[in-house]
Amino acid sequence: MHEIGIANAIIEAGQTEAARRTGAKLLRIGVRVGTLSGVDNDALRFALTALTRGTDLDAVDFEIQTCLRRNRCLDCGSEFESGVYSEPCPGCASQRTKLVGGEELDLAYVEVEEP
Repeated sequence: MHEIGIANAIIEAGQTEAARRTGAKLLRIGVRVGTLSGVDNDALRFALTALTRGTDLDAVDFEIQTCLRRNRCLDCGSEFESGVYSEPCPGCASQRTKLVGGEELDLAYVEVEEP
């Protein structure tokens, strides 16, 4: 389950950001996870909870934002959500589209409380 390694990296990034501000308390971490990233959101949430339970990070709130697959039309420039690999543009019906979203695995934000 690679979600444990990902969760550990997320927690470390949050701790690093909090450590940059003397005495700051880590409150919340937001993560963007694309549906094509290969990450199971439930397993990631479980790993985040398991790694912080019983520690000083037990109260940290983790927000996991799901990013759906998005395509861009190469003819009209329209962006649209797509459930399949090859879907025509809903704006102009062109078949020339390019994947532009859905593979994300990004730290969206880190919220800290400063003393």
